[in-house]
Amino acid sequence: MDEGSYQGGVLAQRAAGWEGDFGEGLPYDAVLSSGADPKSYHNRYAEEWAEVNREAIREAGREDDIVFFNRSGYSRSPGESTLFWLGDQLVDWDEHDGIKSAVTGLLSSGLSGYSLEHTDIGGYTAIDHPLLKYHRSKELLMRWTELAAFTVVFRTHEGNIPKVNHQIYSDEETLRHFSRFAKVYAAWKPYRMELVKEASETGLPVVRHPFTHYPADPKVYSLEYQFMVGIEFMVAPVLDPGEKSVEVYLPTGMWVHLWSGRRHGSLDNGVYETVGAPIGIPAVFYKEGSEAGRQFKEELQRRGLL
Repeated sequence: MDEGSYQGGVLAQRAAGWEGDFGEGLPYDAVLSSGADPKSYHNRYAEEWAEVNREAIREAGREDDIVFFNRSGYSRSPGESTLFWLGDQLVDWDEHDGIKSAVTGLLSSGLSGYSLEHTDIGGYTAIDHPLLKYHRSKELLMRWTELAAFTVVFRTHEGNIPKVNHQIYSDEETLRHFSRFAKVYAAWKPYRMELVKEASETGLPVVRHPFTHYPADPKVYSLEYQFMVGIEFMVAPVLDPGEKSVEVYLPTGMWVHLWSGRRHGSLDNGVYETVGAPIGIPAVFYKEGSEAGRQFKEELQRRGLL
């Protein structure tokens, strides 16, 4: 690829990045110029798609200021792509392909070397058919907004059928909610940048399953939808409609509830606690004595969010 091959394209327009979509759709009956069997080459195809994107920004001399994100990948993909997202979840609460599966995907991909990962806020796939309907609700969008504020990238999506989905601009309450959590996301930027640097150097994901740091605690292995951000924050998002509280497991030690400042936990052992989590107040904790937690809370106060 030479400079002239992408003149007039996104790089020539000084774009800051793009979505490197697809990459997983190599047909099994494809005929490849190399003569490789498309069935055996299928996973390598996703890696090479990321390599093509990387090659473009490298040849443009813009590896330091371009972000492109992929949804497909294989073992070598994290070394080529700058960022990943979890693909096209249903606009639903479902555990197989809805908001719950987004948390599962964040955790499992992190364990697989995809250290920088995120999800479409609100999901993507709507279905509008007389026999089957999946329309994004206001509550789902608001809860997904809260979840995404504690991941690497905070990015919404209208979905494949925008008119049947509740959007961040559908009413004033939703827009205020989105604006609030965009500011929450911005407030922990210093810690996020530390974690992104750590991810680039060690491969540790930004969003982590608690057993990453508490492998000797057998209770953490049963946690499905609770995650840590780095080693300092614990997040237990509400993932069911109508819920105004959530059960969270806090490993040994004292933890500070972000919004109230109340101390939770035990110095002797891990504990389960049920905490209030109405819309706008997701269950987020930081370790007592955490410098990242202190800075986060001070920034929230400075921005008038506490």
